[in-house]
Amino acid sequence: MLARLFPISRNKSNPDESVRDCAGRLFASGLNCAQAVLQSTAGVNDPDLMAMAKAFGGGIGNSKCLCGAISGGVMALGLKGKGGKSGELVELFKKQHKVTCCSALSRHYKWKSREHLANCRKLTEDTAEMVEKLLR
Repeated sequence: MLARLFPISRNKSNPDESVRDCAGRLFASGLNCAQAVLQSTAGVNDPDLMAMAKAFGGGIGNSKCLCGAISGGVMALGLKGKGGKSGELVELFKKQHKVTCCSALSRHYKWKSREHLANCRKLTEDTAEMVEKLLR
């Protein structure tokens, strides 16, 4: 399993930080949605994996397709040996947000506006929480 090859750790400066708060903090610090969900839920901070996950932000390379938070969650599930639960993540996300497409999730906001980024942060936090539940 890939998780054995990469360092897995939580925010050591605040071990009581929730996955949701960690994902929001990482997003606010400049990581995209996919990177923030991957790092907060799998604990991975490997530069190569973060570079790979960067390509999924903005709905896969800013194409505004599949929400990057979902992509980051699928990566985390795979790394932790729970890739078979990826479909459950998509269904949970759809149940809560109705759609999985970045453009539909962001249609009410000007791209990269303060409101758009606040919405993306919330989606990132929500998704991290979903992934955490699926990893139990």
